[in-house]
Amino acid sequence: MKNIVNPFIVSGKIDPEYFCDRVDESARLIKSLTNGNNLVLISPRRMGKTGLINYCYDMEPIFSHYHTIFIDILHTTSLREFTFLFGKSIYESILPLGQKVMTSFVNTLKSLSGKFSFDFVTQMPTFNLELGDITRPALTLDEIFSYLEHAGKPCIVAFDEFQQIANYPEKNIEALLRTHVQQASNTHFIFAGSEYHIMQEMFMSSARPFYNSADTLELRAIDIEVYTRFVIDLMNRTGRSVSPELVQAVYRLYRGNTYAMQKTFNELYSLLGEGDIATFDMLFTAINNVIDSKEPMFREQLSNIPDKQKPLLYAVAQDGEAERITSVKFIKEHALPSASAVQYATTQLLASGVLTKLAGKYSLNDPFFALWINRLYGSKSLRQQLKNNP
Repeated sequence: MKNIVNPFIVSGKIDPEYFCDRVDESARLIKSLTNGNNLVLISPRRMGKTGLINYCYDMEPIFSHYHTIFIDILHTTSLREFTFLFGKSIYESILPLGQKVMTSFVNTLKSLSGKFSFDFVTQMPTFNLELGDITRPALTLDEIFSYLEHAGKPCIVAFDEFQQIANYPEKNIEALLRTHVQQASNTHFIFAGSEYHIMQEMFMSSARPFYNSADTLELRAIDIEVYTRFVIDLMNRTGRSVSPELVQAVYRLYRGNTYAMQKTFNELYSLLGEGDIATFDMLFTAINNVIDSKEPMFREQLSNIPDKQKPLLYAVAQDGEAERITSVKFIKEHALPSASAVQYATTQLLASGVLTKLAGKYSLNDPFFALWINRLYGSKSLRQQLKNNP
């Protein structure tokens, strides 16, 4: 094991020795792309989509024969922003390949060629463009796809949070992108998304342009036994100990959410010295430390949620997972105003990304946000949730 401060990595790329499982998922992703298909990758947010894609990208020698490009479009709000980020991501991915490749890229983007500048020392073009330089995004997008078509090696492009394009104000964005994807022979695509209902509609409805255009892979929670062994092994390899019962209590608390589990064990690890054995009291402290560190953000997030949506938010947070939320039983149990009010709040909270829906069950996208809300308004303490989660 390399000398590392904390083996429970929560940001950046993860070396294979710190990457948990996903053997079957990796094999399916690689098989699909290397056999000339596109892939839809769907999972709840923070379940490990980005980590899986980067993990596969780094596999040698499988993807060494490809240009691999990763683009997170979650915060884009228009075709212009999408195009800008697309071009910038390609530029950054090919930067190490030298002047010839960079010059080819710049020359292909004729609509922007006058905007590029050159480093006088390296004589390399520099991507110092601003968003306002993209004046004709559809044309620039054509040029970007043209570059990919004539790149020296085949390309794989991953769009993370792809469902975001459904919110762009421009019309027919899906049809525009579908045309480019359909015509691409040198590039294959990963369409990753965390809003299950939107991604499902986009790729599985016969009325939508991307219908039946890609293989589908749903990323579920890692098996509880597999994750338990993973945590125990990392702890043991660094002279620390943790019981299977404690690991599984964390797993059940977050229902297998990869990021939340990793973040919790990252914090717990920081409380342990070599030779120490983790206890439930230490785990309780670790989780509260994480929640405390995020509290200013959570207060701001909650203040931006309209009052009419908050009762449903609190109800779902209290249950952890909720289904049949417009039923008389659910409404009565949580003292909600009416089925129509719940339906409206659900639509708004899903659209804002606060809630997510998977297999008919609703939950908060961020498990720590749910725990923080329960700490303020819930009937069950964190200790009770850790001890009593079935």
